Amino acid sequence: MNAIVDPNGPTLAVVPSNPVPEGARVGYFTTADKVQLRYATFPKGAGAAKGTICLVQGRTEFIEKYFETVADFQSRGFAVATFDWRGQGGSQRLIRNTRLGYVRRFDDYWEDLKAFHGSILLPDCPAPYYLVGHSMGGLASLYAGIRDRMMFERIFVSAPMVGLDRQPFGMAGMARLCGTLANLGLARLPIGRRGDKAQTEQSFAGNPLTSDLARFNRSVEVLKARPELELGAPTFRWAASAFEAMAGAATDQFPGAVRIPVLMLAAARDEIVSTAAIETLGLRMRTGRHVVIPGARHEMFVENDAIRAQVFAAFDAFITEQSA
Repeated sequence: MNAIVDPNGPTLAVVPSNPVPEGARVGYFTTADKVQLRYATFPKGAGAAKGTICLVQGRTEFIEKYFETVADFQSRGFAVATFDWRGQGGSQRLIRNTRLGYVRRFDDYWEDLKAFHGSILLPDCPAPYYLVGHSMGGLASLYAGIRDRMMFERIFVSAPMVGLDRQPFGMAGMARLCGTLANLGLARLPIGRRGDKAQTEQSFAGNPLTSDLARFNRSVEVLKARPELELGAPTFRWAASAFEAMAGAATDQFPGAVRIPVLMLAAARDEIVSTAAIETLGLRMRTGRHVVIPGARHEMFVENDAIRAQVFAAFDAFITEQSA
């Protein structure tokens, strides 16, 4: 066990199939609006220092899910800093039903990232800083690239949540519908999607997340050891906030407003977010582009070895080789 933890603070879940990366430190920090978030930092591995990867997760995820990916970044000479978004993982939950995903507005995730940058990255982690985000975290990363162009050198996102397929009223219409229902008293009630079902050993077949059984079961084992990390369906308020943010990403102004170099990876078999929406945005960005990974499901960082190899080849070309 190589995690260094405050006995009075947060801890990391440890299971045999998911070893903690070398040199882990874990703690809490507090946002400007007084929300307590769990974070972890990991020093670089061998070789020349290349800076720090700031890793931000998708909805329902938690630090432990990325241990293998953290170790991959460390082996490339990067330190890694990551945290659990408000309302999920080991961070403060926001409503009484702690198993439901809730946020007042999507901009609250920007408050989390901004506080993390000021409280943890700048004082404790070596520059330069690179932002890596998945799914919901990918959308939050793109907005960060608009709001502060000096915070990160480059942004690398996996299956960013810039749109959802099969929505009857489009992103803006769904934002209005969910917002109206939330304002009518349903704000903290769940709205379900197939991809939000809890992972179990029995649910691997046909799952939309990964084709890799061992990595799928690894998350199951972590949640068995620490069930309080689990998050279920989103609420109507979360959905309204997310649809509004996705609608913003589809506007004519959004692609040109992102001035930081960006690489977006899209999964060819994604059933959670819209691959077509990622492709459309990638073609319209001035400082960004996109790559579609054949055969990949939504969670490319926990996909099979062949798909992960493609993900890290893209990462190395876009970030590792640029940081040498």
